Amino acid sequence: MADWIDESQEYQLKILEAQISRATRAPGHASALFCQDCDTAIPEQRRKIIPGVQRCIECQEINELKRKNYHPV
Repeated sequence: MADWIDESQEYQLKILEAQISRATRAPGHASALFCQDCDTAIPEQRRKIIPGVQRCIECQEINELKRKNYHPV
């Protein structure tokens, strides 16, 4: 008999699997050769590892920090 902890863990696992699936889906566009924010070249290895990448590492980190700390009013 499953208790609420087991049900919660199953629910969390389903959510995690959906997030992983969404994150690993191939994007509809090709990787950019140059960063959309600073126009520096995106290294080939990064373009191969992350299909559809649009930003260099530095700009992506800045973008993620801004999204993390952004709280809409």
